[in-house]
Amino acid sequence: MTGPFKLTRIPTLKTVADFRAHVAGLGLKIPAEDTIATGDSPLLQPLSQVVVNGKTIGNRWAIHPMEGWDGTTDGGVTEEMRRRWQRFGESGAKLIFGCEAMAVRPDGRANPNQLIIQDHNKAGIAELRELLVKAHQERYGNTDDLVIGFQLTHSGRFCRPHDKNWESRVAFRHPILDRKFNVTSDDQILSDADVEEIIRCYVKSARIAADVGADFVDIKHCHGYLLHEFLGAFTRPGKYGGSFENRTRILREIIEGIRADGNKIDIGVRLSAFDFVPFKPDPALSQPGKLGPGIPEDYSQCLPYRYGFGVDQQNPIAYDLTETFQFADLCASLGVKLLNLTAGSPYYNPHIQRPAAYPPSDGYQPAHDPLIDVARQLNVVRQVKAHLAKVGQVALRPAAGSQREPARLALVGTAYSYLQEYLPHVAQYVVRNGWTDMVGLGRMTLSYPDILADATTKGTLTPRFVCRTFSDCTTAPRNGLKSGCYPLDEYYKAKPEYGQLKEIKKAVGA
Repeated sequence: MTGPFKLTRIPTLKTVADFRAHVAGLGLKIPAEDTIATGDSPLLQPLSQVVVNGKTIGNRWAIHPMEGWDGTTDGGVTEEMRRRWQRFGESGAKLIFGCEAMAVRPDGRANPNQLIIQDHNKAGIAELRELLVKAHQERYGNTDDLVIGFQLTHSGRFCRPHDKNWESRVAFRHPILDRKFNVTSDDQILSDADVEEIIRCYVKSARIAADVGADFVDIKHCHGYLLHEFLGAFTRPGKYGGSFENRTRILREIIEGIRADGNKIDIGVRLSAFDFVPFKPDPALSQPGKLGPGIPEDYSQCLPYRYGFGVDQQNPIAYDLTETFQFADLCASLGVKLLNLTAGSPYYNPHIQRPAAYPPSDGYQPAHDPLIDVARQLNVVRQVKAHLAKVGQVALRPAAGSQREPARLALVGTAYSYLQEYLPHVAQYVVRNGWTDMVGLGRMTLSYPDILADATTKGTLTPRFVCRTFSDCTTAPRNGLKSGCYPLDEYYKAKPEYGQLKEIKKAVGA
């Protein structure tokens, strides 16, 4: 392994005591309970803090949005997609947060096979939801406490609606990212009129979501996609850039548009709570077929760093949650019910977003133990929750004489997959002790959709299904292949793409 340290892999830690000792040796606080609880598990408790579409969420784990780069070229449904949504239902999670990223217009897709939430795909999307509900009902019975959201998105800088070439549309010119994603002209900056039309597309897509039975829509503000990029549009002139009020105007106008349309669907937001500058493999430690560890791109000429959200502008490899707290307050004031917190972007700093032992083909080797990145995300969610409890709820108390109820906002935490065998032990603690309201799982559920159902019923996991963060689910789509768990899921291992993927990884040293 390339890098300045020797990585201790999670499977080598044979007991909770070993895990705790390793965490302590890193100077981190990642609390873990002694055993996996079953009947009295805090993960089995309903979430009474919010009611979504008249429902109380039945337990404390969620499935994050996961697309497979496997739809039809007109954004429709395929068998791989049907299988994935069925597995969402079989997972046992009572909150399906977004299902997968659904483009609100064809030119806003991140790949040519992304699901498009428009009228011509309405029947297919309704079928997906029905498959999910049926799968959940067959395995668990009750669906009255199952809450399903659809994630609405425009990919902005990461648009690739036709082939492998970037067709970026951006909020502002970025001194580092423009080079990487072929932004060469100011003509690629979206005008205010363009933004207004995109907002109308979000409103139309939210109507479709309501019509086919979604309980809420997730207005995606994460991972460098368009609305997340607008949160960092400090240098953009006009009504969608500069001030915090302007940079959050899109969210306000989307929600206002949904309500003006007579649509009562509930709202969630997935937010990158903080960002760092882009990273790259260290060229001094990279070799042909062997990626180097990640280091920041040179940002010395970019200070103060006014190109990201939740980032310390004087030291942009550290976070600053001042505006993250403001955004959480704003969400509560707008009636947003669910805030799902993640970080950074898989395109330019994946280690802070999805901690992993093995890099994707366009990434870099870890420069430090990925548990550092896990702990950072756990701590940020804890800080946001403490802010809402101490300041946000008080600040949002209705005025005297108002009939409006105090705002309630539930948080979903991220970055648990790297914990592997100790995921349930940590998840129990953070929910039981109020670090987060819910635990969200993403690509872990590709290999092991019912990991937390097994944990809370059997008190143990099946190690051969546990995700080891090989990153194949990212390397595959980065190279034009379908996303799936090729190492552990026999369905994908049997596909011809499996052999292609092995050759791609060998070539780049991923």
